[in-house]
Amino acid sequence: MPDTFPPQLRDTLDAGLDALGLDRALAAPLLAYLGLLLRWNRAYNLTAIRDPGQMVVRHLLDSLAMHPYVAAAGTLADLGTGPGLPGIPLAIAHPALQVALVESNGKKARFLREAVRALQLDNARVLESRAEAVDAPGTFDAITARALASLPGILAVGGHLLAPAGRLLAMKGAPPDAEIAALPPGWRLEALHRLVVPGLAAERHLAVVRRSP
Repeated sequence: MPDTFPPQLRDTLDAGLDALGLDRALAAPLLAYLGLLLRWNRAYNLTAIRDPGQMVVRHLLDSLAMHPYVAAAGTLADLGTGPGLPGIPLAIAHPALQVALVESNGKKARFLREAVRALQLDNARVLESRAEAVDAPGTFDAITARALASLPGILAVGGHLLAPAGRLLAMKGAPPDAEIAALPPGWRLEALHRLVVPGLAAERHLAVVRRSP
């Protein structure tokens, strides 16, 4: 663990992993990822959040709050992943999950490739591309987008990537009622799950969208 991380940071992460039902052994690779992100962020401005304690809660634990809903998926595309959120924490937590990190920004894509290499994430790959330009129709069991667009917007750029029975797993704050009402024909809300992010008071929900039968 980097010297810049105080012991209470590890305590916060351990408590968060406990609350999410995840193994504390994940703390080491998660903090290794966080250390890389902090170092690269000084030069590349990959995230506006710069405090390591806030990063643990708002990046790591926030991303991992959706982990139960990707456990059954074999393949996941994280659209507009930025510095790898939620894709890299989910790839660390679920080694059997094959994660495609889709990011069009060159600086962020370079960071992602270095993170995948340094963390030895054999189950993650970087696609330096806009989501709508990814030529892999029907390939993924799930797609996610942490802060990309509205539900209709995500489907417009990434819906083609989903397998016939695939699901969009979209992380939202308050229940996105207007976005749900605006879902395009052929898509429906399957479920809306309230997520509890350890250490975060703000609302979090996961909208699960799939094709209509």
